[in-house]
Amino acid sequence: MATEFDVIVIGAGPGGYVTAIRSAQLGFKTAIVEREALGGVCLNWGCIPTKALLKSGEVYEQLGHLGDYGLSAENRSFDFAGVIERSRKVAAQLNSGVGFLMKKHKIEVIEGEAKLEKGDPAPKVAVTLKKGGSRTVQAKHVILATGARARTIPAVGLEPDGDRVWTYREAMVPKACPKSLIVVGSGAIGIEFASFYRALGADVTVIEALPRVLPVEDEDVSKAAQKAFEKRGLKFRVGATVKKLAKDKSGVSVELEAGGKTETLKAERAIVAVGITGNVENLGLEALGVRIEKGHVVTDAHGGTGAPGLYAIGDVAGPPWLAHKASHEGVHCVEHVAGLPSSNLTAPIPGCTYAQPQVASVGLTEAQAKEKGMKVKVGRFPFRANGKAIAAGETEGFVKTVFDEATGALVGAHMIGAEVTEMIQGYALAITMEATEAELHATVYPHPTMSEAMHEAALDAYGRVLHI
Repeated sequence: MATEFDVIVIGAGPGGYVTAIRSAQLGFKTAIVEREALGGVCLNWGCIPTKALLKSGEVYEQLGHLGDYGLSAENRSFDFAGVIERSRKVAAQLNSGVGFLMKKHKIEVIEGEAKLEKGDPAPKVAVTLKKGGSRTVQAKHVILATGARARTIPAVGLEPDGDRVWTYREAMVPKACPKSLIVVGSGAIGIEFASFYRALGADVTVIEALPRVLPVEDEDVSKAAQKAFEKRGLKFRVGATVKKLAKDKSGVSVELEAGGKTETLKAERAIVAVGITGNVENLGLEALGVRIEKGHVVTDAHGGTGAPGLYAIGDVAGPPWLAHKASHEGVHCVEHVAGLPSSNLTAPIPGCTYAQPQVASVGLTEAQAKEKGMKVKVGRFPFRANGKAIAAGETEGFVKTVFDEATGALVGAHMIGAEVTEMIQGYALAITMEATEAELHATVYPHPTMSEAMHEAALDAYGRVLHI
């Protein structure tokens, strides 16, 4: 006989485990099914360990510029195995932390691979247990949070082999730092790995099919980012399509086409970072009538799939593929199930790229605002005019704001520079609270901080900038 729960969550990534915690807080008897590790890709193979790697790369690169601060150190070097080990320890620490949270909230963790079967009122969940055997559980509500994996293109050789060609997973645990590297794709994942390996001295070339790097970002930020990365020694081929990737004992060769011309690049290793696709296979979704489009489950405004009692949140339900979006959707979904007024799903979702320099944005780009028919007011402020940035030696980059002239509403903000991923939440809060230029102009920012540039960019949009 099936075990009864109120809510079963499938997948224990940042979307799934947060959903399970909120479910338990609401008084639901909750279970979570996970086939690999608590925390999912983000905690174990994505967001967290990559930031540990990037921090090691950042510190090592900064050691090469100690003279700028009146300091010196001899024999700069790195232990690559130690760098990798540190990132794995960080992931392990947080994995155990999620396990503690599950126990604290009395959430039953079922280790195994789930498959959905027809049931009433919601699908049954048949689990092939990791330790052997099987178990079937049932609940009033089932929430899919199975995440996504790296997209590959086997037809042209863009497929990992565990040796010469990597996805993000292999790129986090290599035995040695490659002397040369080709990264296919200049989204956040591709750029972060390119930044890390370049910091440790690798010769890195990034290939991007679209006309500019970080193509989802505002064009001004995208252009500035490429210039900053090139200053660090990164190389780019934009508007370039990969025709074929070939491997041999010495490395990889990538044939690409750009502007009607072909070129072949060679390197020791290649990273495939051309997007992700949802984990929708082998779940029994088709038999339940669940629609799948472009590798993702189709859902309504509350995560409903159309199948009774079955919901989907996070990466498996489509872009943007961000951990914080998955957590937010999960909380919204389970609160909707509980009949509560749901958390705001129209709030803008910040995006961050943790390279050197960092990139962060929220809301509409200038071009997107204009496409929507808005007449916009745009403000900009460079960090080279910010006192704290000058004192810290972090003058690269700027802040850009986009306002709707008709209403004064802040509709977008875009930043490039040191620690902007920590500052973007200020603008996210402002847009969520429907702030206008009046509120942003009246806000008192502490001095000296880099966040003062956020104030100045808002002032600049209305001709009131103070420090330029």
